[in-house]
Amino acid sequence: MTATYTDLGVRRVINANATLTALGGSLMPQPVLEAMRAASTSFVDMFELQRAVSARLAQLTRNEAALVTCGASAGLLVAALGAMTGRDHLLLGRLLEHGARALPRHRIVMHRAHRIPYDNVFTLAGMQIVEIGNAIQTHRWELEAALDDSIAAVVHVAGAHLANAALTLDEVVQVAHGRAVPVIVDAAAQLPPRENLWRFTEQGADLVVFSGGKELRGPQASGLVLGSQEAVSWCELHAAPHQRFGRPAKVGKEEMMGLLAAVELWLEQDHEAVAARIEQTTMAWVKAFSELPGAVPTYEPCGEAGRPLPRMRLAWPAQLGFTSTQMIEALAADEPVVEVAAAGTHAIWISAELLTPEEEQIVAERVYAAYAALARRFGRNS
Repeated sequence: MTATYTDLGVRRVINANATLTALGGSLMPQPVLEAMRAASTSFVDMFELQRAVSARLAQLTRNEAALVTCGASAGLLVAALGAMTGRDHLLLGRLLEHGARALPRHRIVMHRAHRIPYDNVFTLAGMQIVEIGNAIQTHRWELEAALDDSIAAVVHVAGAHLANAALTLDEVVQVAHGRAVPVIVDAAAQLPPRENLWRFTEQGADLVVFSGGKELRGPQASGLVLGSQEAVSWCELHAAPHQRFGRPAKVGKEEMMGLLAAVELWLEQDHEAVAARIEQTTMAWVKAFSELPGAVPTYEPCGEAGRPLPRMRLAWPAQLGFTSTQMIEALAADEPVVEVAAAGTHAIWISAELLTPEEEQIVAERVYAAYAALARRFGRNS
């Protein structure tokens, strides 16, 4: 008998938060599941499969080359390793035997405003991160000054939420390429729009990394590296099935075929209709929650990671006596758990992106009830 979540005592989650790894990424459509199942029924030469799937993905995404990885973080890992060695097998051998510090180029440049929890993958590759700018601003000359002979690449983290204190990608590409330094774009959660699959490389980025298990609705353990033929070949040198530093991050045949099916399906999707549904639900929530005492529901045009999908921010005055943490705990007390995100001490984010129509109603009812109960409880205690 195959165990289920219920058998294991694991509660089901209604995800009104975002396509987070901690919540399982996203839900795969049936064609993706079928592609994975079919892939699991026979053996295959993994080098041959990777070449074939990658060629098809490159064509679909209007890029010279592609590479499937087991997640966006794995994509950043092989991109970093590749930037240090290029296609030079002598440098590869030195890396494998002595580590990144034995290479002439072993440092990577990042905006301080772009430092995120995921950039530790660069230090995992053995690189040293060189910061430019500060949390408020970055000047072009700071990037120019940082580009010495030890720099293997410049990383640009895409997303409107990180743009204010950083140089634009166009500026980064111009300066970096002027010193023959490649540019890697971390665009893990930067879909939609679909044009982002080719926009960053059209702007001159050498490598762009996306998550396969978020907006694309592919396997959670999948990622997509896109870029020039030359730059992607650097990544291939380190990636599984080679027995090199990318081996612990290997991707299976099922994930390769699943991601291909997901990208094909996603490119055919009516993204305008999806956005319209999310907007309609969000506006309906804003109207409904405005009836709660003290509540300040607002429509926000951008979602998690600055993505162009709306969500609602539900705030309330501190005088009501309860916090966003207590609100999140209340929504997790029943089954299924309703997951939302904290948006400050007295506010939460709620997103309709991943919800079915039935779940939209459940979320509305559960949030409304939890807010009212907490307001009554703490109102009596104040």
